[in-house]
Parts: sequence; structure tokens; C-alpha cells
Amino acid sequence: MNNDRAYWVAWTQINGVGSLLLQRVRDHFGSLEAAWMAPGDEFRAIEGFGNTKIETLCHQRQHLDPLEFLHRHSQQNPRFWTPADVEYPPLLKEMPHYPPVLYLRGRGTAFDAQAWARTVAIVGTRQPSDYGRRWTRRLSQVLTDHGFTIVSGMAAGVDAEAHHSCLQAGGATVGVLGTGVDLVYPESNRSIYEQILRTGWVMSEYPARTGPDRSHFPQRNRIIAGLCRAILVMEGSERSGALITAKIANELGREVYALPGSLDNPQAMGCIWLLSQGAQLLWQPEQLLEALGTLPHLDCSPPTLQPIPPNLEPELAQVIQILGTDPLPFDHVVAQTGLATAIVSSALLQLELMALVTQVPGMRYQRC
Repeated sequence: MNNDRAYWVAWTQINGVGSLLLQRVRDHFGSLEAAWMAPGDEFRAIEGFGNTKIETLCHQRQHLDPLEFLHRHSQQNPRFWTPADVEYPPLLKEMPHYPPVLYLRGRGTAFDAQAWARTVAIVGTRQPSDYGRRWTRRLSQVLTDHGFTIVSGMAAGVDAEAHHSCLQAGGATVGVLGTGVDLVYPESNRSIYEQILRTGWVMSEYPARTGPDRSHFPQRNRIIAGLCRAILVMEGSERSGALITAKIANELGREVYALPGSLDNPQAMGCIWLLSQGAQLLWQPEQLLEALGTLPHLDCSPPTLQPIPPNLEPELAQVIQILGTDPLPFDHVVAQTGLATAIVSSALLQLELMALVTQVPGMRYQRC
């Protein structure tokens, strides 16, 4: 486990390799450890790697030992999850490119699959009307009273109202930050931040001492969308960051709700646009609770693999034993078994016919 964590963290130190490119690297090589050890020339087959980026990669990893770096990094960032950890939020893994590291601070209890299935995001403008504030408080309290965890972005306005109302109702709330988890931004939310630390979590994909940057907040919004089963947009202009969150949520198949507002209010235009695009209308707390009760149950139990028949031929047994639930490229199957290419190809075909192995795009194989 530590090895896997070490490579997830180490790859975040390579300049120019973000979460999307890192997913391509992992898909191509089968594991981040294998990718770390691979010759630079092998990266030319991956979209997004040119000569300059490959040179940067080779230079930086030459001076970085993943396990030693994990030890140093953990001293500055005591709590974090990687996709190798069982605590990593399962809903985030439904994203095309999920955060390689999630840093945490707080005293919240560890979430299980059932808890993650009851997360709802409440987002909106930093300058809500009295109407927007009132409905944010009302819905946050109602959802909290019915056992939902409120997720928001710790910004001023709607975010702050959502967190504060949840805390007042005695619930658990998660603040997703665009800074390191050791920083409070904006400073006006310090009281809310300190209250969240006592009962919930603050999270970020940025390590300690990372300050606010304009580019961080759209990235934060994608995490808010990914963490939740449903997104409530309370108020926001047509250029509001809350619409980015709603767009990502919709692409992920989450339920998007919008609060109707007055045509005279510029901060209602974003919600009116969302409603015109098919967002669900927020009009009564009871209607919202009923709708949330019909959301699909999240099944996060580990996949059950077909048992390996005891009488398999030796080559078939050798091949299937190295396969798991994560797809492995064909050339890695050959390398790890030490068998000839033709033998591996024949073995995989036979295992597919026996419904023990399946092939996925990119000449990759996994257990059934």
C-alpha cells in the first residue's frame, strides 16, 4: 500500500503532469510504479507528452525517490488520501480524471460507502440576496436533519451559509478548498473553518501552504461535483463558478437542482439558465427529500472476482494470477509472466472464452 501511495504522491511533483495526463500514464503502463521505471521514449506513445515534457520528467524523477519523498511529504501533510487508500471517496473515482491526492484536516469520522451516498453540494454566488440566503439556510438545515452531509466550497455567501446552517443543525459538513487545508480563505470564514475542523473535514488537492490562485477554484469545483450525489445551485450570475460545478455534475450523471428567482435579480440568471437546460426545480424541501430518496444506491463493495478453477493449465494459471480488477496492458502481462507473446495471447483468448478474463480498449485485460 505504501508503495502505491508513494507513486501517486511522487507523480504530483512532476511539472506539467496533471490529473488528466496522469490517468493516461496509468492506463498506458498499468501502474504508476511501472510508469516511473519506464524509459523516457515509451512516453511518446501517450497523448500530451512531447520532447520537452519527457525531458522534464526524466530529469525530475532522477532526483526523487518516491518512498523517501512520501516520508518527508507526510511530515508536512499529516493526513491525505490517494486512490490507493480505501478511504478515498468512491464517487470521485467515477470522474474521468480524479485527484491523485486529497489532503485533509479535521476530526470527522471516516466516511463509509453509505455516508458518501448521502452527500449533497450546496453552491452559489458570493453575493446572495436575502431570498437566496434564506433558502440556503432552510435547505441546508432540512437536509442535515435528514442525515445528509453538506458539501460546499468555503467561499463567502452561499457556501458560508450552507456550512454554517449545517453546523447549527448539528450535522457534518465538508469544505473543499482552493488552497492548502492549513489556510483560511477568505479570512472572514475563519470561525466556520474552525467549527468544521471540530466535527467535519476540510479537503483540498493542494498541499499545505498553497495559497489562493484564480486557477485553483474551477479545479476545486470539479471535486465538489465529484463528491456528491446531487448539486443544489441557490443563486448565481450567468458567469458564476457555481455553473461550472453544475456543468461538471451533469456530465458525471449527478442530479442538478436550481432555485428559481426573479428576472429582475442578476444573481438569479444562472439558475434560470440551468432550469432552461433541464435542471430540476427547487420549490419545496419535501419535494427535494423525496427526489433524493430515489437516487440510485451507491454500491462501493469490492468487486467479486470469479474463482480461479483449480485444474487450469499451467500457462493459463500463470497469466490469470497476475490479473486483477485494474486493466493491465498486454505487454505488461507478457513481461510479468515471462512467457512468449504467442503463449500469452493464446492464454488470454482461452481465459476470455471461459469468462474469467475480459479485454478492455487499448489491449488491456482484467479479471471477471
